[in-house]
Amino acid sequence: MMKYDNDQLVDKSACAGVRADLKMCLLESDCCKLHKKTPKECLNMHDGSVPNECQVLRNTFFECKRSLLDNRTRFRGHKGY
Repeated sequence: MMKYDNDQLVDKSACAGVRADLKMCLLESDCCKLHKKTPKECLNMHDGSVPNECQVLRNTFFECKRSLLDNRTRFRGHKGY
């Protein structure tokens, strides 16, 4: 779980900011609020209860994690910053 210290993320790992944004987006979606499902369950559902913004953040998080395995990122930097 992400913890905040004086409005900053305590987790300094790569992609932590995108992960926190995705988590907050999912927790504020109708899927989690109305259907009482976990964010992970909501990501796997394709019924339209998750907004497009969360889907874009999911894709951004995926690209960030994938960039960690790409050797070219040592020159270009990580995508999540």
